[in-house]
Amino acid sequence: MTTRQDGADAGPGFADAADIADAASALDLLLSDAALGVARRFLPSSSTLRFALGLARRPGTVARRGVSLAGELASIAAGRSAIAPGRKDRRFADPAWSSNPLLARAAAAYLAWAGTAESLLADAELDWRDNERMRFVLSNLIDAAAPSNSPLISPVAWKALIDTGGGSALRGLRSLLSDLSSPPRVPTMVAPDAFEVGRDLAVTPGAVVARSEICELIHYAPALPSVYRYPVVIVPPMINKYYITDLSPGRSMIEYLVGQGHQVFVVSWRNPDARHRDWNLDSYGAAIVGALDAARAICAAPRASVLALCSGGIATSMVAAHLAVAGRLEQLATIGLGVTVLDQSQAGTAGAMIDRRTAALATAASWSRGYLDGRTLAEVFAWLRPGDLIWNYWVNNYLEGKRPPPFDILYWNADTTRLPAAVHRDFIEIALTNALTKPDEATMLGSPVDLSKVGTDAYVIAGIADHLCPWQSCYRTTQLLGGRSRFVLSTSGHIASMVNPPGNPKATFQTAAGNPSEPRDWLRAAQTVPGSWWPDYSSWLAERSGGQRDRPEGLGGAGFRPMEAAPGSYVHDR
Repeated sequence: MTTRQDGADAGPGFADAADIADAASALDLLLSDAALGVARRFLPSSSTLRFALGLARRPGTVARRGVSLAGELASIAAGRSAIAPGRKDRRFADPAWSSNPLLARAAAAYLAWAGTAESLLADAELDWRDNERMRFVLSNLIDAAAPSNSPLISPVAWKALIDTGGGSALRGLRSLLSDLSSPPRVPTMVAPDAFEVGRDLAVTPGAVVARSEICELIHYAPALPSVYRYPVVIVPPMINKYYITDLSPGRSMIEYLVGQGHQVFVVSWRNPDARHRDWNLDSYGAAIVGALDAARAICAAPRASVLALCSGGIATSMVAAHLAVAGRLEQLATIGLGVTVLDQSQAGTAGAMIDRRTAALATAASWSRGYLDGRTLAEVFAWLRPGDLIWNYWVNNYLEGKRPPPFDILYWNADTTRLPAAVHRDFIEIALTNALTKPDEATMLGSPVDLSKVGTDAYVIAGIADHLCPWQSCYRTTQLLGGRSRFVLSTSGHIASMVNPPGNPKATFQTAAGNPSEPRDWLRAAQTVPGSWWPDYSSWLAERSGGQRDRPEGLGGAGFRPMEAAPGSYVHDR
């Protein structure tokens, strides 16, 4: 590539599995902080200076905020304040925070000054990038200062200490020292022995039918007597392992699609090391082309669909543009893009963190070691959502001395992978130049990338609560691709919108008949549909999959013999 210039609620301290999964998602814009360290974001910067200048130009507003806070603190001290934690604020769920006068006042005072700090950020009227950078720092400081995190006054910590005769403190200290001893140096979110890939996760029957240096291709056994003629190839993110699409039984997208009669393949990326520093987007693009060719050959089908997630969607969209230039686009039946941002303008906190200088430092750092370590990315993920991913577990693991609850998504999130230095550089360059919005600005496998030439029907999925890939940014994909797009907006966030099995009575999604240029206009016209989007995608895909045929007798074929049972070997690389 080149560019020119599971689970139920685990207790009062935790969100449910879906909420935590949203916070623990993959960072597809590949923050420069993952190479340079997240601590640098807390140091004074030009954004800090502009924040200070913005407030200095509004002394009257700052004075009013200060007087209001002082008055509110006086009311809190006198017991007359109406400020209290919300019912859904898990930090203060213990009854002691409302029944004990001192604890109630501590919580109210904290909420008062936190609200003032957030108001001052809005008062400074910063531009988008500075506002996102300062919000990152401010939200981390506010979350860290919560009185619920203090071992001296936390009621749950004292109760655990008394109930265990001091055992909780010893266990908590051991957990803290263990977490600090190695990256990512954040609280453990799931025990390393909570699940086992191939036993509890990634258990849909299938076989590895092709293997290259960069990936394995897994073919899944049909579950019905008849199957759709055109197969679908799932392309996961390069920075994660594929089994986010094959989690626990009943929560597996692959299991669901196979059960609907689709012939399903998935790419399982190798976990690279320093030897693979030169793998770039062209390397991954060639692997995607190879996977599509293999699936078509095995199924004796003229066309194949692709469903790509996150950073895998960026590479796949570029591959589709390459196929268009090569005169092979008719081999692509449909393209699906899940939580994928192709237009990087104002793409959330992740986009705000990237600038030319830090990008250069980041790519130099990853090149020096040959890869971007997934453990450093895990640290960045955690500090992007500290309330969910740091302080929840601080209280549970250290103050209460408990093991974290077993969530399959968090186990997957902790099973980190590395990213080759060259593809890390390519992703950052695309983000900096917003290259995919500019025809012929980037190339894939020697072909200029012009997404408007991708006339294939597309299914585009986003999450309305996605903090990494804002749904509005995902929506802009419908304006870049040249074919008909069906845009679906899930009620969930980044990862929970993908792990969205049918059966959840609270699940809904939105869709509309057309795709106007502005996301807000689409949202006004959208209709809410109850349930998961998986059945909608399966039906949409079925209409474009060439009808049905008898299922094949076995896995593989046409020179692609089964090598070993799923989940294969590459998924176990550490």
